Amino acid sequence: MSLWARVNQLPQPILEQIRFIYGSNFPIEVRHYLADWIEERLLNAPVYTNDQEAVYEQDAANFLNQLIMELERTAINLPETNFTIKIRLNESARNFRQLFSHNPAQLYQHLMNCLHRERQCVAYPDECVNVQDPEVTEVFNAVQQLQIMVRTNENDNRNLMKEYEHLLLEVHELQKNRAQLETIENAEMRAHAHNQLAQHQKMVNDRLQLCTGKRLALVDGFRKTILIIDEVQNKVLNKYLSQWKINQGFAGNGASMMSASNLDTIQAWCESLAEIIWSTKDQIRLAIKNKSKLHVEQEDVPDLLPQAMVDVTNLLKMLITNTFIIEKQPPQVMKTNTRFAATVRLLVGNTLNIKMVNPQVKVSIISEAQAQQTQQTNKASEQSCGEIMNNIGNLEYNETTKQLSVSFRNMQLKKIKRAEKKGTECVMDEKFALLFQSSFAVGHGDLVFSVWTISLPVVVIVHGNQEPQSWATITWDNAFADINRIPFQVPDKVIWNQLAEALNMKFRASTGRSLTAENMHFLCEKAFKTNLPFPVPNDLTIMWSQFCKEPIPDRSFTFWDWFYAAMKVTREHLRGPWMDGSIIGFIHKSKAEDYLLKCPRGTFLLRFSDSELGGITIAWVNEGNDGQPQILHIQPFTAKDFSTRSLSDRIRDFDDLFYLYPNKPKHEAFDRYTTPAGPPRNKNYIASEVRAVLMPGPTNNQMNSFPNTPSYNIQSPDASRDTPSSG
Repeated sequence: MSLWARVNQLPQPILEQIRFIYGSNFPIEVRHYLADWIEERLLNAPVYTNDQEAVYEQDAANFLNQLIMELERTAINLPETNFTIKIRLNESARNFRQLFSHNPAQLYQHLMNCLHRERQCVAYPDECVNVQDPEVTEVFNAVQQLQIMVRTNENDNRNLMKEYEHLLLEVHELQKNRAQLETIENAEMRAHAHNQLAQHQKMVNDRLQLCTGKRLALVDGFRKTILIIDEVQNKVLNKYLSQWKINQGFAGNGASMMSASNLDTIQAWCESLAEIIWSTKDQIRLAIKNKSKLHVEQEDVPDLLPQAMVDVTNLLKMLITNTFIIEKQPPQVMKTNTRFAATVRLLVGNTLNIKMVNPQVKVSIISEAQAQQTQQTNKASEQSCGEIMNNIGNLEYNETTKQLSVSFRNMQLKKIKRAEKKGTECVMDEKFALLFQSSFAVGHGDLVFSVWTISLPVVVIVHGNQEPQSWATITWDNAFADINRIPFQVPDKVIWNQLAEALNMKFRASTGRSLTAENMHFLCEKAFKTNLPFPVPNDLTIMWSQFCKEPIPDRSFTFWDWFYAAMKVTREHLRGPWMDGSIIGFIHKSKAEDYLLKCPRGTFLLRFSDSELGGITIAWVNEGNDGQPQILHIQPFTAKDFSTRSLSDRIRDFDDLFYLYPNKPKHEAFDRYTTPAGPPRNKNYIASEVRAVLMPGPTNNQMNSFPNTPSYNIQSPDASRDTPSSG
């Protein structure tokens, strides 16, 4: 089955989204009638490297020419009963030739992106759009209903305008007849003219009543349209766009985010709403103008048009100000004098002629207090608490993606002014944010909007050793921030299971594999420094201070310090074995010993050290001098050790290790990650290599006796380490 056939089996909301992605410059009819032809050429198209740009441009040009020819051929071969489709395909061929002849790569890449999105939606339909949510379909249906209502209002307005024109002519004729009546001297003729004038006056009054009725019906149509706009817009902005913004925070903790497809769907809704609101506003303006021409006031008929104009203008303001969003957030741990990037986007940029003026966007860094003031006053000020270089850009419209956005690629924070610290606060607890602001006119320039948006909170550091605590601040904020909060308030106490899921999310994103339920139970006991039931009670809460401020008993570091160090060493040096499940990691020393005591000699497992940050130790089963099994622990390895020799190479070096717990031969688990022996760099010398060896303990006579307190050595011991080897 072709990709397009599978796409057409998807739910309607996803089909609407895909239709929007293709855009107006690539009619969906072209995708439909040339489905097999397009897929045959693009689904398995080569991936071009940077040095193949000339080849890419030529292939794109060839594709464009062939596409135009295929469109024309298909149009000719269609039966005459498909007359409108024939016209559509021929129009598309002409448009492609006109729009893309100078830049065929633009169309080529656009189609590649569209096909990529199609495959995503076919493979993961639930992630493309929440089709289980019936309100998604309701939004699409409501937008279509509003478009019908706008057209109905437009027709009613046009008919009312014709009635006004007829009424004005009748009023003018009545005034003319009234003036002529004054000139008639013959009494009989005057009486006859007076009767005719009375009949004419009644006809004018009847027509005026008719116009009034139609005007009130039109105003009622405006009112109903505005009410539905308000309802749909609230749902789009306060449910879907707000959830998308919340998901940005979750994504900062490692959650997957189908931002492109979801945001494109939201943009489609917002652009439709913008057009509906603007059309309604224009119709109300026209109705007010036409009514004013009558110069007739009816005291018993309230004029509801001015209030309707106020309401629809407020809806437009709400839509525009809320759709100025940060598509790509800046780094949430920001180091001074280091380049960083961010992207802002206006979701209604394809409407209201905003894209024609390329509005300027300015970026500044503000403190938490300044962010609170901006939110409270709903007004962005010029104040800042630092200096950012390359902080001004212009919103530009991309014809391919149909997006109005600006990417700041080379910003750099040069200076930062910090607030006074309270109590135990440190610089890594202090939150800042980037403020993006712009101003532009819409329509005929009579409405000017000042828009602003604030980034997720950022922590500013000057040295790499400040990163761990900074990420504690950000992780907690991303997990527990409410969308309507006062910047940047978060609770001091949260449900442990929610925090555990945030830690799991972060660990999975960093290392490639999730934590198990047993791993998270271990983390819970480590954080609370006590034994806890499994599973953990749902109402168990943890304080911010327990999370990252209070040291673990008998240690100089906190729970977060320990977790972050384990995550960092796994990401940088242990990713492969961790993803394979070869590293248990998060397990108590006593439980590891219980597991191993049931296993044959030489069985081992890997666990993160309790005593050394970022350390991982090997525990294995040895046969003691009394013939009984005993569990030994190798001094923990750290990132410094792995920079010399990898974990897999070290495990290969240790001949006393046979099976990875519970019974997997170690070569099956680790050989794929070992370093292959290379040829000697100089044929005049014999090659050598660094190896890890177990050092005999002071009470052992030979290596094979398995010392009670073994360590390891790579050529020479690391004399700089004074951490106990017990953990």
